[in-house]
Amino acid sequence: MPTTELLAAADDLCRMLEPLRFAPPVTHVYNPLVYARPMHAAYVGRYARVGIDAIFLGMNPGPFGMVQTGIPFGEVGAVRDWLGLNEAVGHPTGEHPQRPVTGLACPRSEVSGKRLWGLFAQRFGTADAFFARHFVANYCPLAFMDEAGANLTPDKLPTVESDPLEVICDRHLVRMVAALAPRWVIGIGHFASDRARAALTAAKITDVQVGEILHPSPASPAANKDWAGQATRQLVAQGIWAAAPARGTPTKP
Repeated sequence: MPTTELLAAADDLCRMLEPLRFAPPVTHVYNPLVYARPMHAAYVGRYARVGIDAIFLGMNPGPFGMVQTGIPFGEVGAVRDWLGLNEAVGHPTGEHPQRPVTGLACPRSEVSGKRLWGLFAQRFGTADAFFARHFVANYCPLAFMDEAGANLTPDKLPTVESDPLEVICDRHLVRMVAALAPRWVIGIGHFASDRARAALTAAKITDVQVGEILHPSPASPAANKDWAGQATRQLVAQGIWAAAPARGTPTKP
């Protein structure tokens, strides 16, 4: 299992990101890989495998998902009940008063995470069955907030800030791909697939294909119309999954 390499890569990623500074409207930056490292380490140690079919790649932490749990798309119920993880989560430096981190005690549910993990649970039944052939990660581990606590995504940063951030995150993605040796990197939304394609092309990695599915965010009108069905059809059409099984029947892709 690639646990040691992935955790070392995550630690290196954090060290490289730490000197970066972001101007207003960004006022607060959280890095769950730092304050929720025990949870992230438990996730990697339990579920990372070499030679998988696909890495599902998100953009960055959501305020009620990875920000709270340290797990990509880490909706509290999915992390606790399906992934079976319950490690302690600390607090970010300079915590925003409107965006406290309460770990698994967070009362809010992240819709994107609930939809994503719900699809995997429906299709594969158990987390072990899903992770035997897949992994889920985020391209960027940083969450950005403005003075009012509103979530700001990396694609909205000015070039002077996004360029150095992408250089660091691209390198980490390449390192993760080398450790897990997937056949596919599946971007969850356009941003993630675009960054995956750019990073792998620059690294001259030609034996890993890049795919894409619709992002499950409720901010997308399209995602609010049978997101799970749409994502499944996209995965089947790209040849990543076989035709969908009967509802609730675990299967291999």
